[in-house]
Amino acid sequence: MDFGDNEIYEAIREGVRRVCADFPDEYWSEKDTNHEFPWDFYEKVAEGGWIGIAIPEEFGGGGKGITEASIVLEEIAASGAAMNGCSAIHLSMFGMEPVRKYGSAELVAEVLPRVASGELHVAFGVTEPDAGTDTTKIRTRAERDGDEYVITGAKVWTSKAPYCDMCLLLVRTTPFEEVSSPTEGISLFLVDLDDDAVEITPIPKVGRNAVVSCEVRYDGLRVPASRLIGDEGEGFRYILDGLNPERILIAAEAFGIGKAAVRKAVEYAKERVVFDRPIGMNQGIAFPLAEAHMKLHAAELAIREASWRYDNDLPCAEAANTAKYLAAEASFFAADRAMQTFGGFGYASEYHVERYWREARLMKIAPVSQEMVLNFISSKTLGLPKSY
Repeated sequence: MDFGDNEIYEAIREGVRRVCADFPDEYWSEKDTNHEFPWDFYEKVAEGGWIGIAIPEEFGGGGKGITEASIVLEEIAASGAAMNGCSAIHLSMFGMEPVRKYGSAELVAEVLPRVASGELHVAFGVTEPDAGTDTTKIRTRAERDGDEYVITGAKVWTSKAPYCDMCLLLVRTTPFEEVSSPTEGISLFLVDLDDDAVEITPIPKVGRNAVVSCEVRYDGLRVPASRLIGDEGEGFRYILDGLNPERILIAAEAFGIGKAAVRKAVEYAKERVVFDRPIGMNQGIAFPLAEAHMKLHAAELAIREASWRYDNDLPCAEAANTAKYLAAEASFFAADRAMQTFGGFGYASEYHVERYWREARLMKIAPVSQEMVLNFISSKTLGLPKSY
């Protein structure tokens, strides 16, 4: 790993900052308040080629790695867009990895160029109302019927579902009771969402409201067998190729939110005068912000290691989970200290830190909870007995 200046990375940062400069905090606050998808932002990012940055050049993408993608999302989040901006585009950066690696040549050629250009929106359907993090217990079922599969079941927290053409959907093709291992009998499909057999219902939530999260019900959706990704029953293994980069990119987004929060707090602490002096002179204000900065820097180092390992085809599960955990902790700490720095005004929407605070809190839950990361590290890395 090289910690020196990198011209490519700096060019990416400058390019993304130029795009984000046209979308200030006020834009994101309005979109969040009105529950409006940021279409003009999405289109600008797509025009710049940033959405397909990690898709191979042969399919119209930028041919870069997860490191470059993480920098794009970090800068978007740090601009003040936070999760509303990142969630509008990030699935296209990591979610197509299983399709690229295991999909048929025909399906890859059909889908990836349209994803890279921003034309095709794809959702990700894994979590279910009852299964939660226990993915092996999903109940959504696909049954073979000639040259098609018939899918029935329900998913929750499917982001962008009303605006997506397709969904990368994880289902059971063999009942849990009939498999020798919990991860067997799970398959991955790329399905169409614009179908009468699909019902999409938004879920009211506390934040990130410019990008809707939904319950999606599949009632006999017929899917061509050609939309099966790879081999039947191997889907759980395939999605792991999307989960590690997802954790890395989510960590970068959390890091970006933390940077935005500290920047706002530092500016305010320099300008806000109480008792005839800037509040930033008080160690009760200055020290927590300094601590937030250091925590974020430590998280950044973990992100850089994780993305470097992924891009160099090295085992990265420990690094990816570590980066996600540390970045989520550091991001919320930074946002919380920013709220405290602003005092009562931190609760006012016009200063925007309350939005950072709400969206940073999400990172400790999604896409995997902090507790499940600790479960992974304690059992897989330390070799302690599995607790679940």
